[in-house]
Amino acid sequence: MTLLKNTGGIAQTNCYMLADDVSKQAVLFDAPDGTVAPLLEQAVKRGWTVIGLWLTHGHFDHIADHALVNARFPNAKVLIHPLDELKLSNPIIQTARFPLPFKIPPRIPDGHLHDVQMLKIGALDVRVIHTPGHAPGHVMFHVVSEKTLVGGDLIICGSVGRTDLPDSEPDKLDASIRSIMTLPDDTRLLPGHCNITTLGDERRNNAYVRGCL
Repeated sequence: MTLLKNTGGIAQTNCYMLADDVSKQAVLFDAPDGTVAPLLEQAVKRGWTVIGLWLTHGHFDHIADHALVNARFPNAKVLIHPLDELKLSNPIIQTARFPLPFKIPPRIPDGHLHDVQMLKIGALDVRVIHTPGHAPGHVMFHVVSEKTLVGGDLIICGSVGRTDLPDSEPDKLDASIRSIMTLPDDTRLLPGHCNITTLGDERRNNAYVRGCL
């Protein structure tokens, strides 16, 4: 498996691309503003086919560049949890709280993500884990064979996702953290913001996570 990362946009959000080296299939995880184009260029240069944009949740800084993916790879499937679909299909609902210097085009997803759903990137098995709290439709993606977890905004290197948003629920965030922390400590965590870490590092050094446990 090859991992590529690009960080940018007004919220300094991470965009990840995971590729299966044998099949040369790749998936983008989230589409922050100003981050997607360079990763798509890398996919073309490496001969990869981008088969999907899989969204951890629908907040504007994670969906802003979604249209660029299908402009370059028309067959890429955009997937999101149904509880966050409205943020993608009607993104203007977010601009009342967060006025943006750009417009996000509305998009009906190609399919929905559900807890324990199994997806594939070539030979890589990816398990969807529903982790509400920061957003009701927040999910994480666990590539078990690679000990890698695409984490969105649940745990963010030393902190956790915001729970002061209209549809955030602190109690559910805490429960999601406890569930995720049952995975092995050497699981690599790819958070939506900040640097790549491990669940073990967060267990030892993240005061909020320690408080949940």
